Amino acid sequence: MTSRFPGSAVEDILVQGLELLSHLDQESYTRRFSGPLSSCVGAHYRHVLDHFHCLLDGLMDGCVDYDHRRRSLAIENSRDAGVAATEYLIAAFKRLPSAVLSQECMVVSNVGYGQPETPAVRSTLNRELSYCVGHAIHHFALVKILCASMLVTLPEEFGVAPSTLQYQQTQAVAC
Repeated sequence: MTSRFPGSAVEDILVQGLELLSHLDQESYTRRFSGPLSSCVGAHYRHVLDHFHCLLDGLMDGCVDYDHRRRSLAIENSRDAGVAATEYLIAAFKRLPSAVLSQECMVVSNVGYGQPETPAVRSTLNRELSYCVGHAIHHFALVKILCASMLVTLPEEFGVAPSTLQYQQTQAVAC
């Protein structure tokens, strides 16, 4: 990772989010689908931003709690609210001093079905930034499918992990 990690990987993925929003109108952002992807772009987008908000919230007390997401209906139901929240997050992560990334934190995230309690695990803020970026890429891949069903064309690299893009480039050169 480069020394400007907060302003690079996080900013890059959030800027991709802004690009997504620039391709959508309000109706496309909130159009509900049925079937395996019974959701809307706004719900996926809000979910992605929720994780970045959890991380920022956790900076204060050293505990990142992904189970207590904001679940903002405003972001889910308003493309403009999604834009504003994304711009806020970009600015907030840009202000983070790089030294904060090496700080340890506790992480709460319920991943066990039927478990009454969620154990906290040790991590670092740098690791959690990486998690949030990877999580966003995963949801962006799902969003890309929703957009394709609405005939909204997104950049080819949208929703694709950087390591996959690098691999694809090496394969293209090898041919």
